[in-house]
Amino acid sequence: MLRFLPFLLLLFVIAAFLRIDFFFTIAYLFFGVWLLAHLWSQRTMRGLRLTRHFVNRAFNGDEVEMLVQAHNTGRLPLTWVHVQDSVPVDLGVPKRQARVFSLNAQESGALTYTLHCRKRGVYRLGPLVARTGDLFGLLEPQPFESQAELMIVYPRVAPLTKLGLPTRSPLAALPERTPLFEDTARVIGVRAYAPGDSLRRIHWTATASAGQLLVKNYQPAIARETLIALDLNPENYELRGRHDLIELAITVAASIANYTLGHERQPVGLAVQARDGATPDNATPETTTATSFYLPPRAGRAQLMAILETLARVQPLASRPFAEFLRQYSLHLPWGATLVIVTGQADVLLFKVLAQLRQAGFPVALMVVQSSLLSRQTYQRAAVLHIPVYVVGRERDLESVA
Repeated sequence: MLRFLPFLLLLFVIAAFLRIDFFFTIAYLFFGVWLLAHLWSQRTMRGLRLTRHFVNRAFNGDEVEMLVQAHNTGRLPLTWVHVQDSVPVDLGVPKRQARVFSLNAQESGALTYTLHCRKRGVYRLGPLVARTGDLFGLLEPQPFESQAELMIVYPRVAPLTKLGLPTRSPLAALPERTPLFEDTARVIGVRAYAPGDSLRRIHWTATASAGQLLVKNYQPAIARETLIALDLNPENYELRGRHDLIELAITVAASIANYTLGHERQPVGLAVQARDGATPDNATPETTTATSFYLPPRAGRAQLMAILETLARVQPLASRPFAEFLRQYSLHLPWGATLVIVTGQADVLLFKVLAQLRQAGFPVALMVVQSSLLSRQTYQRAAVLHIPVYVVGRERDLESVA
């Protein structure tokens, strides 16, 4: 537009100086074309709507179909509109997806592509940018931008049955003869009705067959709360293959939470100190401080999804000693709660904290994620404290941990 205005002014000056009607006609014609193009472009841009349609939560290995729609809600046709979407390369598609549309009034155009969720994390999609202009090319293309949206890819979850954990592990079910509560999902028999029994316990089918009131007997169990403490300090993992080992540690934590919440239906919590992957893109590891994520032990599917979403967000970051962090958050647990420690190394400082936790009455399971063999001294320290130790060096090792 700025390059066209000097030409238009020059044309008027020549027409006025020469006093030739033909030049005036040409000047008026060009001015009318420019004005029409300007008004048309503004009106059509106001009627342009850009929307994304996709599932913003996915598991590792999923493929998500993305649909980007450009809709002309106005009464005038859009001669051309260039739509471009920015996508992180970790989602397995080219960084920029673009297409040019020509839209009539009330018409929509679609840009489709597939996201390949091969790596956990929080991804920022966009911004979605559209540029349009006039048919004659007299005006500069006007940009139209929509806000970026977040895509969360959950970490990989391995079935805990493949972990090979023995029943003596604190991760096993805890039936008890002297119950703190009874599991209403597990009926083990019936007995005669006694004064004080709730009407909800009456087994109506058995009562009708026996001709007397019978109530359900439930399997007794102890309420066990579990806290998964995850170490994401990269300095605590072996240098060789450090990234893969940290990702494996996150997979171990996600698998334990999935099994304990989904199969055992026991409350589980998560404590981890790391960098928040949902921070703005201009944040760097040097300017980012560690964030402490703490989810108190709770039961239910909502808790499982909250843990998986947290594990999708966290990124490794050098921070304060893991033993100090563990000591702080274990203070919030009730007596007898189970602690599952997932770390890359078990040093003397960590065992000092574990000894204090054992003395305080906390059952502890230690899972060390490293590719090399664990030292005999580490096994001896754990045996003194009666702490089961499991070593995971590769993902296939999850099937043979003992």
